[in-house]
Amino acid sequence: MKGIIGRKVGMTQIFNDKGDEIPVTVIEAGPCPVVQVKTVERDGYSAAQIGFDTIEKKDKNKVTKPRREHFAKANVKPLRYLREFPLENGDEVKEGDTVTTSIFEGVDFVSITGVSKGRGFAGVVKRYGFGGAPATRGSHEHFRHPGSIGMCEYPGRVLAGTKLPGHFGAENVKTLNLHVEKTYPEKNLLLVRGGIPGPNGGMVLIERSDRRKKAVVGDTKAKFVNPLKASKRGGR
Repeated sequence: MKGIIGRKVGMTQIFNDKGDEIPVTVIEAGPCPVVQVKTVERDGYSAAQIGFDTIEKKDKNKVTKPRREHFAKANVKPLRYLREFPLENGDEVKEGDTVTTSIFEGVDFVSITGVSKGRGFAGVVKRYGFGGAPATRGSHEHFRHPGSIGMCEYPGRVLAGTKLPGHFGAENVKTLNLHVEKTYPEKNLLLVRGGIPGPNGGMVLIERSDRRKKAVVGDTKAKFVNPLKASKRGGR
């Protein structure tokens, strides 16, 4: 399995062997029962559908009848979240199995996907980091405005994709190459360095990172090149 579903618990700090303080995010990862296994012969691709967060009996009315039958077929309790992860060569899973943080043993980096915090309606300064207009020199009630968004004759309209005020946040965000500091399979906890998207209690997807940062080979000190003289040497 390449990944697992989890819940962001919050942030704390740990100390390494050298006594350095490391900020980490605590994630409750799994356990995730396998609800369905998809095969190339039947579905056209190979993947495993796993679930997270068991729905209590008092909330059973929130689960539709087709979905209840889907869970009953795998002999698992109704779950709040369902996600698919591709299966790799050699992965052997079947319906009813449980995926835990043990899949990250020996893994140094993970990528985490979550829904960012919703900030509501925001202007361009907060939403996109615009600098705003000058505070003096004739500015009048025009300090945090975006400025010109189009000309009158051409294009005669506001182009699609123009950065304007609007809803800020509540978007899918993926953070790459987060270092795994510690795993606690017996407690279903995963500690990663730094922050991750979303609020405390939000659902996240944790995947083994495939896009690793390229290691620097050789001398790490970059040679300074004067840009005023580089053109005379042909850019060397």
